[in-house]
Amino acid sequence: MTELEVVEAAYDAIARADLQQIMELFAPDCVVYQSPALPWGGTHQGHEGLVLFLLALSQAIASTPEHEHVVADGDGHVAQVGRTRGTVRATGVAFDLFESHVWTVRDGRIVRFEIYLDTAGMLAALGSPDP
Repeated sequence: MTELEVVEAAYDAIARADLQQIMELFAPDCVVYQSPALPWGGTHQGHEGLVLFLLALSQAIASTPEHEHVVADGDGHVAQVGRTRGTVRATGVAFDLFESHVWTVRDGRIVRFEIYLDTAGMLAALGSPDP
């Protein structure tokens, strides 16, 4: 698979909550990063960290990324720019925020996944103070 196909497969597996497929696509020593200001944020390492990240994220919000642009650089990096739309599970508060994902793929597996979004907007939706 190309790096773009690996990332597309990861989006699909995450949307279906297919943990087996997610684990196959992510390297055992993968790193996931999102702003530590968010309840599920921080730097998460390995499959265990990935599972804890996905669990905390899915318990806090229901969201769907909407890709406006996805581009691969041919050297193992894929960038996605778009929006994330969804609701906060605890309150039902809706959000529609800018986001960007940066993926690093080596030897057909994801070694790094970085998530950037409007953190202040997400904290507002969660009812948390701005960092």
